[in-house]
Amino acid sequence: MADKLFSFSVNRRIVAGLLVNLLSSICIVFINKWIYVHYGFPNMTLTLVHFVVTWLGLYICQKMDVFSPKSLPVRRIVWLALSFCGFVAFTNLSLQNNSIGTYQLAKAMTTPVIILIQTTYYKKTFSTKIKLTLVPITLGVILNSYYDVRFNLQGTVFASLGVLVTSLYQVWVGAKQHELQVNSMQLLYYQAPLSSGFLLCIVPFFEPLTGDGGIFGPWSLPALVTVLFSGVVAFLVNLSIYWIIGNTSAVTYNMFGHFKFCITLIGGYLLFHDPLSLNQALGILCTLAGILSYTHFKLVEQEEGKSRLAQRP
Repeated sequence: MADKLFSFSVNRRIVAGLLVNLLSSICIVFINKWIYVHYGFPNMTLTLVHFVVTWLGLYICQKMDVFSPKSLPVRRIVWLALSFCGFVAFTNLSLQNNSIGTYQLAKAMTTPVIILIQTTYYKKTFSTKIKLTLVPITLGVILNSYYDVRFNLQGTVFASLGVLVTSLYQVWVGAKQHELQVNSMQLLYYQAPLSSGFLLCIVPFFEPLTGDGGIFGPWSLPALVTVLFSGVVAFLVNLSIYWIIGNTSAVTYNMFGHFKFCITLIGGYLLFHDPLSLNQALGILCTLAGILSYTHFKLVEQEEGKSRLAQRP
């Protein structure tokens, strides 16, 4: 009886964690888009708010013994902190200048770019099956972009830079975690305030400080509340990702990610009335098929690798 109650309690916590991640991951896209469309809040300042709230949230978490901070030398995470600034800022600019569909599909290009970086600079090898799944992913993104009536050069540049910097950031995060022997939350705890400091120094050069659209401009109370709320949601996204992976498995997180991918696309067309042609829908399905295939083959390879290790004497 006690085992059943324990199992029920664990399952309930896992379901709660998945729901928090689902709601926060979808909400952050829609809230940010709402802020850009209805309030015109400056992008880099919004990114700075996210960083500061994330660090404050992590500070509270470590005080509550959710994780133990580990002292890290600043010079060894400087480039990681800079790339963190770049990837959040450029993906937000992509969201600001593209439809949600194009923004979401552009993010799917992160996987092919990561594989290209790891193959070229880290001499990592990938199976033919994995490489072939990149074809429908890339083809679907190109098909959607070509038939997107809101397609524009500026949005494409920001989306491309976002994909490149995000890919570099994800590769470097893995390398730094291994090099410094820390987990994601320990790394983010030192990285977030450093990234906030960098942004604080450069924001005045790119965004006005006063007047309409300025950081200290005449913002309405609803605008300020929405911006602060988006920072809290951004923190919940980061925290729930680490919690899900730590308490379930990579399989659960990846499958759940595909579900969020579809809901975000549908929500963009319903809430912001993004136009959707038949060819764009085919592009979305093509990209989704590639992502599902990539995840399937990647997880099969991981299981085979574990089996081989287990069979060794």
